[in-house]
Amino acid sequence: MAPFDTVEKTSPGEANSAALQAEMPAYMHEVYSWAYLNPRNVKFLDREIIVSLILWGNNRRLKQALLTEITPDSTVLQAAHVYGTLIPEIAAKLSHPRQLEVVEVSPLQAGICRDKLREYPQVAIHISDIATIGTGTRDVISCFFLLHEIPDDYKRAVVNNLLDHIRPGGKAVFVDYHKPASFHPLRAVMNLIWRSLEPFAIGLVETEIETLAVESGSFTWSKQTFFGGLYQKVVATRR
Repeated sequence: MAPFDTVEKTSPGEANSAALQAEMPAYMHEVYSWAYLNPRNVKFLDREIIVSLILWGNNRRLKQALLTEITPDSTVLQAAHVYGTLIPEIAAKLSHPRQLEVVEVSPLQAGICRDKLREYPQVAIHISDIATIGTGTRDVISCFFLLHEIPDDYKRAVVNNLLDHIRPGGKAVFVDYHKPASFHPLRAVMNLIWRSLEPFAIGLVETEIETLAVESGSFTWSKQTFFGGLYQKVVATRR
């Protein structure tokens, strides 16, 4: 597939200066400021070992579940920066870094993402709202642990906008939390975590991602669960 033509480079300094102009969804400030907008906390959380602990040791497995859907010639749209090494791993798998575009609403997060991609300076990174961004179609849309962090009405907007950017035969890959089996030993713990720190996660685990799509019939859907049902990978392939 043809590589992207537009590359926007965002350094940490540029990201901080752009913060005065960027308009982020209210929930980012109200709910997730501690996790994504506080530089000290971000530095601590954005480590592979921390991500692995948060995902109960399943980080590598879940990343691989996404990476298997990407081929070297894929054009990829990554929905939001992801803590850890996932995005550089996506870039490394592609034939050319211009095949990857990352859209992130937080200037701080966009700058950190750019730092991680020093070896891939041609990756396009845009500061924008993934629910409204207008861009070209892609072979693969990657949405890795984003939906559980956004309000329910916003989930629908994000899912549908991402699906709109899939070319025929292309796919969107959603990896996220899922309602664990009733016997799962971590079920009570996760419910406590979700209700105290991730208030929008309940809305995701109680909903099938497919039902968020307005034109779900235009896609072939598949779902795979992991770790006793606590995690899911949903793939929507445009017919």
